[in-house]
Amino acid sequence: MLRTVSAAGIGLSFGAGIVVSGMGNPAKVLNFFDIFGSWDPSLMLVMLSALVVTFVGYRLVLRRPAPVFEPKFHLPTRRELDLPLIGGSALFGIGWGLSGFCPGGAIPALGSGAPAPVIFVASMIGGMLVANALRYLSLQRAAV
Repeated sequence: MLRTVSAAGIGLSFGAGIVVSGMGNPAKVLNFFDIFGSWDPSLMLVMLSALVVTFVGYRLVLRRPAPVFEPKFHLPTRRELDLPLIGGSALFGIGWGLSGFCPGGAIPALGSGAPAPVIFVASMIGGMLVANALRYLSLQRAAV
């Protein structure tokens, strides 16, 4: 129960940060990419702030023997770059640049009632379902 309440609190805090920073507004994100037009540097400031918080947070948290609500830390062990990682990163960047939404900004934007975040989130879920189906088919073929 405490784990769920903690996760909900962290998610609400993240969503509030997205809303307060304006990153739920796709025009603000797209203006960051428009360096010769109506450039808006606020996305860069949000990213730099996130890097500082992450850097400090990891240093403090990883000093603990274990997380608060888990028996051990679950950190990535793979270091190699593979096609799914590079392709997924490229697809994420292209989608973000075209739509102005990333998942972190689109989910809080659902509360606005505008159709654009609903379409984006529905498309994102559809893409995840297609990716999982393709991965499943790939594993099935490899097993034969």
